[in-house]
Amino acid sequence: MRTQSSATASTRIAVDTPAPGGTSADTPAPGAPAPGAPAPRSAAGPAQAALGVVAFSLTFPATVWGLEGFGPWALVAARSVLAALIAGGALLALRVPLPARRHWPGLAVVAAGVVLGFPLLTTLALRTSTTAHAAVVVGLLPLTTALLSALRMGARPSRTFWAAALAGAAAVVAFTVQQSGGALSVADLYLFGALLVCAAGYTEGGRLARELPGWQVIGWALALCLPLTVPVAAVALVHQPPHLGVHSVAGLLWVAAGSQFLGLVVWYRGMAAIGIPKASQLQLAQPLLTLVWSVLLLGEHLTPAAPLTAAAVLVCIAVTQRARG
Repeated sequence: MRTQSSATASTRIAVDTPAPGGTSADTPAPGAPAPGAPAPRSAAGPAQAALGVVAFSLTFPATVWGLEGFGPWALVAARSVLAALIAGGALLALRVPLPARRHWPGLAVVAAGVVLGFPLLTTLALRTSTTAHAAVVVGLLPLTTALLSALRMGARPSRTFWAAALAGAAAVVAFTVQQSGGALSVADLYLFGALLVCAAGYTEGGRLARELPGWQVIGWALALCLPLTVPVAAVALVHQPPHLGVHSVAGLLWVAAGSQFLGLVVWYRGMAAIGIPKASQLQLAQPLLTLVWSVLLLGEHLTPAAPLTAAAVLVCIAVTQRARG
């Protein structure tokens, strides 16, 4: 994954003119898109969103690795702090001005949903749930994100888009529930809660990425959480001393740098370029990718239904990408 400086390759950086005293004014910089204006289309948008999906598909297996040496609260807080240090270093090095006042409410939603809520709820769920069962969340996330996008931003995808999205979501849910034996547990409450807060964070982040570079959206959201994540990490690491090993360290590093920062950078850029509903449907492939990683990294076993479901999901993705909306 890589960081970029604008919502598309051809636009100028959408930052706000610094106000006296070092803070940003609400007036967009020259050449920046007007607030709420549609983002320019980019041929790289689908590829950027797809790279984000690949990064996210490794999150659950990496979290399972991390839980081998860290308690759930310590793992979530530590990943957020490490990701914030990476993002903060980039923001400082490039002397990026503070976002405008109008951006902070949206950044707070991104922070609550993507930086804190989803990692914490899924980590708590993965203490007792398999990665296959947890993939139910990811299977429903594209549809939930598209629904919240329609409510929040007035998006109106076509009937063909919705039909393909619902079909893909149904295929993924059926597959992941079958993989887990259809059993419901307390972990499901964490998973469905994570689904809602993450969809809200994705929707708001995609909206902000039309005015700010995607890496700044997640960078400022991570920085916004530091007053909370630093003390929580300190307390959690004292009460849940880590047992460092190759798996636990690798898992922590990936969820911090790969999932929490770099993956979200390209994901928000992709959403800004091709639109939230279409980008969200690329995530229909994420549960299947997660299952592949779970086999390779965790030794879990797939059923023969996997390739059939993969084919069905790919067809649905192709339809949603071609449908107007």
